[in-house]
Amino acid sequence: MKKSILLLLFALLSFKSQSQSCEELIDFVKSESYGTTYSSPLSDAIAKVTFYTVRVDYNTHYFAIVCFKEQYSYGCSEYIYQVGSRTKFNYSMDYLDSAGKAFWNYIQPYHVNLDCSPSFE
Repeated sequence: MKKSILLLLFALLSFKSQSQSCEELIDFVKSESYGTTYSSPLSDAIAKVTFYTVRVDYNTHYFAIVCFKEQYSYGCSEYIYQVGSRTKFNYSMDYLDSAGKAFWNYIQPYHVNLDCSPSFE
């Protein structure tokens, strides 16, 4: 059943608008796993990053949901990345020195996996 739901969500990424599909994927990942959150109150851009591990059948998938601070407000905007198995560990080792640098080194390289990240061009 879970595999069918995950496959359906990935299919939705292809056929529906990107933002709606990405929001649905974020909701699905959050509902399937407890996350580990790394807050960055001193960062100018990143409020927090939450890592999730989702098992579907016998496959393990790793996700990072990055909450970017919104200018002129206290809110943040969430984006999801499908990352590698060591991304959480690598990020956790460096984010206190610079959450932005840790993001660029360990999470941003995965932006092409889901096409659910902001454009930084």
